[in-house]
Amino acid sequence: MCFKKIFNNTGRPEGFLGKMMLKGMNIGHAKTADWGISQLKNLSFDRIVDIGCGGGYAMGELLRKYPNSKVLGVDYSPLSVEQSSKYNAKFIEEKRCKVVQGDVSNLNLEKEQYDLATAFETVYFWPGLEKCFKEVYDILKAGGTFMIVNESNGLDKSSLQFEKIIDGMKVYTADDISKALGNVGFLNIEVKRHAKKPWLTIIAKK
Repeated sequence: MCFKKIFNNTGRPEGFLGKMMLKGMNIGHAKTADWGISQLKNLSFDRIVDIGCGGGYAMGELLRKYPNSKVLGVDYSPLSVEQSSKYNAKFIEEKRCKVVQGDVSNLNLEKEQYDLATAFETVYFWPGLEKCFKEVYDILKAGGTFMIVNESNGLDKSSLQFEKIIDGMKVYTADDISKALGNVGFLNIEVKRHAKKPWLTIIAKK
């Protein structure tokens, strides 16, 4: 029961266990996030939105890679907003970063304002891929980029086991994600697979 309670903090961290989970995510997902960000080759972005920003690690790396960019972090969990803000306090002081609470199924952000939207280890918990992808589509500028980074390709046994443990979690294949992206209008959908691990980076253009 305790094991299940701990991992159910993955989708919406809260309380002491949530703080522990967010710190663990920053460490445990760092290599995956770094690999995903490395797939953004020869691109530059003025405004970036990281949806489901969690503990804030990926936001920080985006801010470091793109020193002329501003990054907005969005997360459903108030605790994630708090922890991500602490993690990126330096960039917030520099007015390059802001973190807000929000729901990906109703982002309520300005339309066509962002050059890049990212989603690291989070689409497993989104309530309907097409509905949420349409929200992302609407806030991107024409020609904008959407990048999804997952540790699971939807076929590895360990992740499928977590699907049984964590309430509301759905592990998607690259085909599932690509089809949903195409259905809402994204183009030039590229699937990048890690050579040794079941990691996925999917990059699409508006």
